[in-house]
Amino acid sequence: MAFSFSSLMVTLALGFLVVFTGKSSAQLSTNFYSKTCPKLLNTVKSAVQSAVSKERRMGASLLRLHFHDCFVNGCDGSILLDDTSSFTGEKTSGPNSNSARGFEVVDDIKSKVEKVCPGVVSCADILAIAARHSVAILGGPSWNVKLGRRDSKTASLAAANSGVIPPPTSTLSNLINRFQAKGLSAKDMVALSGAHTIGQARCVAFRNRIYNESNIESSFAKNRRGNCPRATGSGDNNLAPLDFQSPNKFDNQYYKHLLNQKGLLHSDQILFNGGSTDSLVSTYASNSKTFNSDFAAAMIKMGDISPLTGSSGEIRKNCRRPN
Repeated sequence: MAFSFSSLMVTLALGFLVVFTGKSSAQLSTNFYSKTCPKLLNTVKSAVQSAVSKERRMGASLLRLHFHDCFVNGCDGSILLDDTSSFTGEKTSGPNSNSARGFEVVDDIKSKVEKVCPGVVSCADILAIAARHSVAILGGPSWNVKLGRRDSKTASLAAANSGVIPPPTSTLSNLINRFQAKGLSAKDMVALSGAHTIGQARCVAFRNRIYNESNIESSFAKNRRGNCPRATGSGDNNLAPLDFQSPNKFDNQYYKHLLNQKGLLHSDQILFNGGSTDSLVSTYASNSKTFNSDFAAAMIKMGDISPLTGSSGEIRKNCRRPN
């Protein structure tokens, strides 16, 4: 999940957010659709499997959609909404423009789910399930996805641009603070950063790191410069793998790269740079079982961020627009 991953939150408002998050997430359950849509999980799994077999990178893209959805006004499917006459959505925001992808795959999954149980399953839940299957299909852990989220009726460009999604230039304290604001610990943040074991980043996100930072292994920086020119505006959208060794396999290689100063993004390498998270990076680099377990637990927590439940929101018929 690339930190593409702003105003300070008022403490009181944050308190209400935490209370609200805990209260509403309690209404989510792993068997929410067991009677109303028993074929749901297998339907999503086969559609994700098909998409990932066509393009391995799609697994990372679907995982990132869930992350960027949850961090902006909660896990409510708002990232999927196209602009309307009444609101400008999140797709053209800084963290998502020219980088968020996989919307057509979500459309395909939704259409298949609608065939087996029309009007039952939310787009927000489809994102959560697709993220889990993407990780598992690429060799990572699986977990029981809590379900029961409903879809938002609107989206906010301003919210997506407010800094709640930490940019790739983030300091360690900014990463910790942004995740803590969503009820996620520093440990959760380091584990979730391990999603960068898959996927690609654009040159514009790592140009400054490979040309101007010193905590980067020299041959690694030189190799990355070959596809990312120094001049702004030149090759901005050229891609490089976040984990150059096994970019389509979900493993703990990402952390091993950080130990050797081969993190692609500034916000990657800052996790192992003499700070408070160094020991966690070392643990995950040496113990894939611990990483997998902590990643799965953190994904479940992230899925609990401010869901719409009960009579709030709606079940969209088309993930791109409100009913």
